[in-house]
Parts: sequence; C-alpha cells; structure tokens
Amino acid sequence: MSSNGSGSGGTTVQRRKTTRSKSKQQQQQQQQSNVAENLIENQNASNEQNERLHFRSRSATSATTSVTCNSTSPLCCNGMLPTTSNMFDCCRDINCHLNTPLALPLRGSVEHSRRSSSRQSFLSDVSKSTSASTLAATPTPTPTASSAAPTSVASKKSRSRSSSSGSCDNDDVHNAKKRAANADSAMINTTSAAAASTDQFTVSLHIDLFTWGLFLLAFFTRFYKLATPPNVVFDELHYGKYIAHYMRNIFFFDQHPPLGKQLIAGLVSFAGYDGNYTFPRIGAAYASNVPIFWLRFLPALCGSLLAPVVYKLLLEAKMRRWTAALGGLLIILDNSLLTQSRFILMESMLLLASTVGITCLLRFQRCSLGSLTWISTGAAAAFSLACAGCVKYVGFLALALAGYLLCRHLWNLLYDATLSTRQLWMHFLGRLLLFVGIPLAVYLSIFYIHLRTLHKAGPHDSIMTSAFQASLDGGLASITQGQPLAVVHGSQITLRHTHGRTCWLHSHAAVYPVRYKDQRGSSHQQQVTCYSFKDVNNWWIVKKPDRDDLVVGEKPVAIRHGDIIQLVHGITSRGLNSHDVAAPMTPQCQEVSCYIDYEIKMEGELLWRVEILNRQTEGNRWHAIKSEIRLIHVSTGAALRFSGRQLPNWGFNQHEVVADREQNHQDAIWNVEEHRYTKTQDQRERERQLLSAEMIPTKRTKLTFWAKLLELQTKMFWHAKQVQSHMYSSQPFEWPLLDKGIAYWLDAKSNAQIYLLGNVLIWYTASIGLLIYSALLVFYAIRRRRLCFDLTGSEWQRFLIAGDTFYVGYLVHYLPYFFVDRTLFLHNYLPAFVFKILLLCYVVEHLDYLLRRYCSGRGAGLQHVVRIYRLLLILWLLAVCFVFVKFLPLSYGSKKMTAKEVTSLRWKDTWDFILQKNSVLH
Repeated sequence: MSSNGSGSGGTTVQRRKTTRSKSKQQQQQQQQSNVAENLIENQNASNEQNERLHFRSRSATSATTSVTCNSTSPLCCNGMLPTTSNMFDCCRDINCHLNTPLALPLRGSVEHSRRSSSRQSFLSDVSKSTSASTLAATPTPTPTASSAAPTSVASKKSRSRSSSSGSCDNDDVHNAKKRAANADSAMINTTSAAAASTDQFTVSLHIDLFTWGLFLLAFFTRFYKLATPPNVVFDELHYGKYIAHYMRNIFFFDQHPPLGKQLIAGLVSFAGYDGNYTFPRIGAAYASNVPIFWLRFLPALCGSLLAPVVYKLLLEAKMRRWTAALGGLLIILDNSLLTQSRFILMESMLLLASTVGITCLLRFQRCSLGSLTWISTGAAAAFSLACAGCVKYVGFLALALAGYLLCRHLWNLLYDATLSTRQLWMHFLGRLLLFVGIPLAVYLSIFYIHLRTLHKAGPHDSIMTSAFQASLDGGLASITQGQPLAVVHGSQITLRHTHGRTCWLHSHAAVYPVRYKDQRGSSHQQQVTCYSFKDVNNWWIVKKPDRDDLVVGEKPVAIRHGDIIQLVHGITSRGLNSHDVAAPMTPQCQEVSCYIDYEIKMEGELLWRVEILNRQTEGNRWHAIKSEIRLIHVSTGAALRFSGRQLPNWGFNQHEVVADREQNHQDAIWNVEEHRYTKTQDQRERERQLLSAEMIPTKRTKLTFWAKLLELQTKMFWHAKQVQSHMYSSQPFEWPLLDKGIAYWLDAKSNAQIYLLGNVLIWYTASIGLLIYSALLVFYAIRRRRLCFDLTGSEWQRFLIAGDTFYVGYLVHYLPYFFVDRTLFLHNYLPAFVFKILLLCYVVEHLDYLLRRYCSGRGAGLQHVVRIYRLLLILWLLAVCFVFVKFLPLSYGSKKMTAKEVTSLRWKDTWDFILQKNSVLH
C-alpha cells in the first residue's frame, strides 16, 4: 500500500510538473505570437502604402485561415502564419512584414533555435544509427502493433499539420516539403557516406541514353559521305584560302575573327596538309593531296554535338525530357543545319559555342555564390560565349543575351530579403569578372596567336598601312633596303592615305574642265587625285619655301612638326596648290590642284604646314612610314583630305582630293610610304631617276601587338570589303518563311547540286510557335495585371525562363539584321532559327500543359483532347521526317537527279534551283 501510494504520488507530481511545463511552453509561445503581432501591427501602421502588395494574399487566405488554421495572427506575404515554427519559412519578399528591421532579431533567434535543434537531431540520429549498427549482429524482435502505434500517431499528426498548412497555401507547403526532403536526404547522404567510407574507390557512371542517341544519329547524318562532293563548295572558296594562308604563315585580311580558321588549320596540319592548294573557284576539283575529310571534320563534329547540347539546354530551362529530346531531334531533321555542318563553314562552330554558353549560364544562375560549381559553370559559360564571338562577330549577340539574363537575375536578387548588400555586391562583381574578363582575355589571346602566326607578307597587305606592311617578313622591307628614315628638304616621297581606302596622292598633266555638268566653273589647273595603284606620278618632292634647290646636301635639313613646306610634283615640277574654288565633286570643300601660271594675276597658294599627329610616340621629326601627318593649307586653314568620291571620265575615274576646313577627319591623315633623297638638280635627270627607280620604303618596322591589333580592328569594323550584289542574297523579312535559299554547288555533268534550304515544315511551324508565344505572353500579362493568375507559380516561372532565354534570344539574333547595310544570306538567320526551335519546343509542352489542366476531368469529350493533341504531334513529327528525307538530295549532292526530279522539289516559286543547259524541262 505504501509503495503503491508513494508510486501514485510520484506519478501525480510528475504529471503536475509536466502540466506546468506544458503551460509554460504555451505561455512562451503565446508571448512570442503576441510580440510578432505587435511588431507587424507597428510595421503596418508605418507602411500603409505597401498594404496593397499584401491585399490579395490576405484576402485569398482569410477564409481558409478561419476554417482550418484557427489563428488570428497576421499573415506573411506568401500567406504563411508567422508562428515560431514557420517564421523562418516566410517568403523572401522584402515587403514582407517579417522582413522588417524590427522583426529580423526574432526571425534570427528562430533560425538559431532551429539550427541547434536540427544539429541535435542529427547527432541523435547518428548515435542511433551507430548503436543500431553495433546491434546488427544480435537478433531483433519482431515489432508488434503496440510498438508501431506511436509511429502511426506521429505520422497522422504530421499529415494533419501538413494538410492544415496546405489549406493555407499549397505552393508554400510544397516548398516546405521540398526543403524538408532535401534536409532529410542530406542527413541520409552524410550518414551513408560515413558508413560507406571504406568504399573509397567506387566510381558511379551515369549515361543519358537520350544524349548519346541524339549524338549518334546526328553524327551519322553529318558524316555520311563527308568528302562528297570532292569540289569547292560555296564559301569554302574563301575559308579554304584562309586556312591555306595559316599553313604557310601568310598574312590575310578577313572581316570575321579567326578562331574557326585557326582550329581547322591546326587540325589539318596533323593530316599533312601543306596549304598549297589555291581554291581557285566554286566547283573546282580538289587536288589529290588535299585532305577533304579532315578539312570538313571539325564543322561536321560541331554540327553533330549541337543536337545533344540543345537537349541539355532545354533540360536546364526546366523542360520535360520528351520536350528536350524533341528539340534535339528537330535540330537533326533540319536540312539547312545539316548542309551548313558538312563543309568548311563557320556556322556549326558558332551555334555550338553559343548553345553551350547559354546552357552553362542557366546552370550557373542556380548555383550558390562562390561555390566550385558556380565558378566552373560561370567560367565555362563565359569561355564558350567568347569562343562564339571569336568565330564570327555575330556570336557576340549570344554574349549580349547572356548579359540580359545576368542583369535580369541580378534585378530579381535585389528583391531577396535574405541577401545582404555585401552579398549583392559579390554577385555583381563576380559576374563582371567572369563575363567581361574571360571574354576579353580569350579575344585578345586569339588575335595574339593570329598576328604571331601570320608574320609573312601576302596578297592582302595593301589594305593595311605602310607601317603594318613593313612589319611583315617580305613586305615593304624586302624592296626598301637602305631607304632613309627622316624626311628632309629634297626628299622624294609618296603620300599614302593612311586610314580607309588604299590610295596615294597623285597628279598628272591633265587639267580640270573649264565648266562642270552643273555649270560651275573651275580653276582649270592641273588635276590632283588619289590613285589606287603604284605609279610614277605618285612621287612628290619636299621643298623648303626659302630655298630654290631640291637637292639634299651633306647636312640634310629635317622637317619637324609645325614646319612650312611646299610639295612639288616630281614629273611635272608643279607645286601642290589650293584656293577658294569649289572642288569638282564636293563643292563645300576647296579644290586642290597643281599650280599653273596662266598670267592672269592669280598667284599660287603653295604653302602647307606639317602636323605630326603621333609625335608622342614617333617624335617631332617627320619619319617615313611611321609618322602620321596632316597637311594644313597655310592661306585658308583647310586640311588636305581624301573625299572618297570618284571623278568622272575627265578625271580617269580616280578619287577626288579636296581641302577641307574641318581638319579633324580620319581621311585627312597621310603617311610617307616610299622615300629617297634627290641627288641632282637637273629636272630631266631627276625625272629619269624617278621613272627608273624601284617603288617602296625602308627597313622592317617593329610594331607592338597593341598597335597592330588596333589597326586590324579598325580595318575589320569600318573598312571591310562589301559584296555589292549577289543573285542568292536575301532580306531579313524573307527568312522566317524560307522564301529564298542559296545554291552551293552544281555538278558539271548532271543536275546533282547542293542547295541551302531548311525543312519547310519546321520553319513554318516554328514561326507559328513564335506567334503563339507572343499571343500568350500578352494574354497572361494582361490577366496578371488584373490579378487573375491562370498558371501556377512554377509554370509561370518556366514561361518566363522560356521568354527570357528563347524569345529574347531569337529577337537579339534576328532584329539587328534589319539595320545592317550589307549583303545578307539565308545562313545569317541560322543562330536566330535555333532559338526559334527552342521556343517552339516550349510552346508544344505548354499547350500540352494547358490541355491537361483545363480538359482533364471535365467530361468525356474533353478527356480525349490531350490524346488527340499528342497524336497530332506524332503525325507532325512523322511529316517532318518525310520532308527531311525528301530534300536530302539537295543537302548531300550525291544523287544525280533529272530535271523533272529537281523541279518536283521546287515547292515555292522563289526557290532558284539550277539545271544544266542541256536539261529538258517537262
């Protein structure tokens, strides 16, 4: 009795203690809830203007809260209750009540308590697992129903809590479940890693069959009969010559960056190619020693890799696996991408580098700041995008797209209340270093290799300045041995137009006409022009105004910056002159002539002042080749300038030279190219020496890498050769509907030909998909403005990702061509077309999502809509395959077709297929 009584008494005391502790906990929770309520009320009172931001979440959850939550506590912006158990799971909205400065200490204490509790639970789990492992050898009793009861009760409680919170906000519960699952998986992985520490040499191999299947299928289509035809195809004429120049270290000029040519040249050098084939014309047969397969290998490999990379890109954009596989399959089944990948062309390398860069960028934006994955994926993205720009300048449009995505992501991070200002600055500076520093370093490295490799003079030297030419082996230096450097009184020189068109200051015995076609009168003086060829009439003699002789004495008088000189034409011995007479083609400027004394009291104005523009680097003395000068007419203050206009027949179609009062002009810059000293005063002997002398200037110059790079970039951007017209050129508005293709090659003995033409069904469907996305974007934007949310949060985020990446990517790669003033072709559209395929894949998946959401479970008739839609997709894909196979003869060029077979493929009147002259049309 006493023992029982004492036992019962002890039990009673224990129950009282438990009841008191529970009541204390409830009081503490109630106090914390009251504190939170007071903080939120104070914040709401001071921020009434932000109340509208939370109106919808409050109104949407008020009814559910009253029924299921049974709480009067204020809500977070995402509809969660700010109790001590879920305050840490509040949304990251900076306008949230619990993200105020007053509430942050409470939230931090909750975070600290949760971290400590999670740490204790983790340690207890580890100890339990350790004890369980030690008892694994002992027999374990079978669990009874009574022992399983607590677990079932706990699970029921957890389910009830999850259901009640889910009634408040399904999306938040889903996110909370994800975080809990991630935490549990992290603990399990940690414990399993500790338990399996003995398996140190285990390797896990993960193979994605879709990736390998797409690659193998693309590899087969791209490498099938790769060496056919054994002839020069379209732009292989140009790129093949550039690669040959690389093999022989000969300088060439191209308006695109050199990376693609460098890679192909490096590859074929291992195949024993010596670069001696000249690529004479389109259709010319390759020599037997030319490795055709290896010249076309790298573009074909890049074209094969494009399909699996597109598949990965769609997965990174949160697309479903079958949608990503569809994207890779469409890349394979497009005839234009197939054709462009099989020859010595740059587009396949450009497209691969761009898509790899965007894929890595999407993964980079989901990585935590400063982690190894963040650094590696960011560096890979920046490097790939830089390589795209170094293949063709259009590749930098992908870098511009990346800049937009980075700025958009940073803008979203500004709304995240969990990030401090320091962290935001780290995000900004990290992206700046990665996506500006790496592309700049890659670009400079590529051109450093380019200029170091091409050190020999070649056929394109004339477009560069004299100093650049003289820096090349075998350039100007090869025929200017012993040429003096300093320009002095009595120097015989040729003045070359430094920037822009290659031409030299020139004069001849012909004079300006008395009247021009517009009835303006001229001075009828001797013509002065700019001539684009080497000629004896390009020679001028520098004369001091106070000296009559033209001979260089034993002590040469050097010409310095600011000196006044006269220029005497070497053959006609007339002085360079300008006066207040309108120029023939540019009447707003003065005429430049060589003075003829007609004894009409019109004296010559022959004085010119020398201004050395780069005297900071070359000094105040006038030097041949290096010094860039401007000649200022002393009487009028006008600068000698190349106008760029062509004279009529009376001027022998040479270019006009004027005196312009606007002195600061690039076309007013000249430099001495050919230079020697006058040795005789006799005019006839001097003319004889000029006629018999060999053209061109001094020893090899030493230009720095930066000087050569700056000059080359200037020429590439502003003075590239333009194709005036081409029968297969097209306009940007013709590209989306495939109105015009390009004839690449025609067999000399049959109608077998290669014609760049896309898969018509893919091109038209992609254009329709673009319109559908545009319409949905406008519709959703208007509906959301009216606070009507037709999509779930996750689906809306996927819609925005597709828009930011694919829709904006298409516009970035397409719209700039409307402002390009040069000849364009269909292959210029291919980068934009790839983004349009990506957008089409998302539209297909999004329509499937809408049909599943709004048609499932709404009657027997609507339940079959999803199945019908998917059946139509399968039929459409089969039709795409049919069109692809139908036009394969135009992609491979290996089939000898009759005229009837060629005309049967002409589905549009604007497609200009080629037929042999002896072919009979039926």
